[in-house]
Amino acid sequence: MKYVVTLNGKNYEVDVTETDAIVTGVTEVPVMVAAAPAAAPVAAPVEAPKAEEEPAAPAAPAAPTASGTQVKAPMPGTILAVKASAGQAVKAGDVIVVLEAMKMENDIVAPCDGTIKEIVVTKGTTVNTDDVLAII
Repeated sequence: MKYVVTLNGKNYEVDVTETDAIVTGVTEVPVMVAAAPAAAPVAAPVEAPKAEEEPAAPAAPAAPTASGTQVKAPMPGTILAVKASAGQAVKAGDVIVVLEAMKMENDIVAPCDGTIKEIVVTKGTTVNTDDVLAII
């Protein structure tokens, strides 16, 4: 099959077979200068409809108030689910939150046994690397 491909102002005629692509000719493309567009009539300003209050974007996680072992975000992302709650006993390896990063769901687990003192994030919160997610 023959194709004509325009690249950087040149037409390349390419013959493509099942195993090869061979350039059979190159020609210059004349540059067309567009005419200046006619000025459009100016319409009277129209007042934009007032939008109702838009839902606020999920806020960054609040600063933790409890002391203890901090569970931090290993990478930036969005919290998809909170699997634990304050006062819940957890063992090392139990899933606390699910973090979506780069289209993948990552389980963020408890680094040690203990009781959750505080969950700092909520579903939909956007976090950065090393943001505190929970305190154990």
